[in-house]
Amino acid sequence: MDSLLVYGSYGYTGRLIAREAVSRGGTPVLAGRDERALTRQATDLGVEKRVFDLEGDVAANIEAFDAVLNCAGPFVKTAEPLVDACLETGTDYLDITGEFQVFERLRHRDEAAKNAGVTLLPGVGFEVVPSDCLAAFLHERVPSASTLTLGVKGNGPLSRGTARTFVDQLGTSGVVRRNDRLLEVPLAFDTREVDFGDGPEHTVTVPWPDVVTAAHSTGIPSIEVYAAVPSVAPHGMAAVDSLGWLLERRPVKDALERVVDATVDGPSERELATDTATVWGQVIDEATGERASARVRTPNPYALTTTAAVSAATRLLGESGETRDRVPRGFQTPASALGSEFLLALPGTERELLTAPNTSNEPEATALESDD
Repeated sequence: MDSLLVYGSYGYTGRLIAREAVSRGGTPVLAGRDERALTRQATDLGVEKRVFDLEGDVAANIEAFDAVLNCAGPFVKTAEPLVDACLETGTDYLDITGEFQVFERLRHRDEAAKNAGVTLLPGVGFEVVPSDCLAAFLHERVPSASTLTLGVKGNGPLSRGTARTFVDQLGTSGVVRRNDRLLEVPLAFDTREVDFGDGPEHTVTVPWPDVVTAAHSTGIPSIEVYAAVPSVAPHGMAAVDSLGWLLERRPVKDALERVVDATVDGPSERELATDTATVWGQVIDEATGERASARVRTPNPYALTTTAAVSAATRLLGESGETRDRVPRGFQTPASALGSEFLLALPGTERELLTAPNTSNEPEATALESDD
């Protein structure tokens, strides 16, 4: 992994990823704008560093590398300057974003990336590796599916970067896909009960990036994503939505970001080792009633992001026995680039088929698959 540049390597998730890459025998170059943090981190890991921001000559700083892994959020601000430079230098791009706006913007760079011989592979973390691979797995069982519904349940605290991204997006609306169009909707505009393995739980719609990525991976025209929340949460989310005019104001966001910086770091080592997450999915062919559903269980979302990002970069660089030419150029998602089984190659993951393709919603034989 000597030809990989990790940008934003000194944030919480970036630190985990850099450490994982080095533990696998790689020597990634660490990068970002904070020289003091970079120097300390590079010295600790025994690797090189590059100090630069995204307002200068980014291309000159990345042209020596085969791939850039962006860990610096909010990605809605950092992705495009790095992608512009990657297209100029012929460098592959990866990131760990979960912001649907980033996927939608990069999707429109597909032709330019193909012409440059570059792969654009955003979302190689918890958002969206498990859900994208699950969506592709279900679509393989019902290729004619017209709707996809996903549910996500995670545990544990947020990292500082994720919390800052959440603050940055306060005041924005939700989004769903209907007949191949992204539609803006209120936050938590719909609810449903989802069984994540311990009985039905209350969930609400969230602007998860699969409204863009799963459409690319599967071609399914209508997609909704739900997240598990306490039953009282939709009322609070509706209140947040009604205060959008206030939460969009820069002084309010600046104050909230200062609180995040002062109080948030990320999950502890114990939480990384013990917390889990579950993603549920169902596809339906509305014309025939044919359907399939499944669940995937993963380790802590940050632990999953760490192994997924490094594994994706390794595959993209052709350092895992896979040749680089097997990863398509252009805009890709984890499943379209690496296949629906990519998730199961990651430690601590398993997949459970709940309903096999038929015209009934009654569960059939359950199959359990994992990396073990």
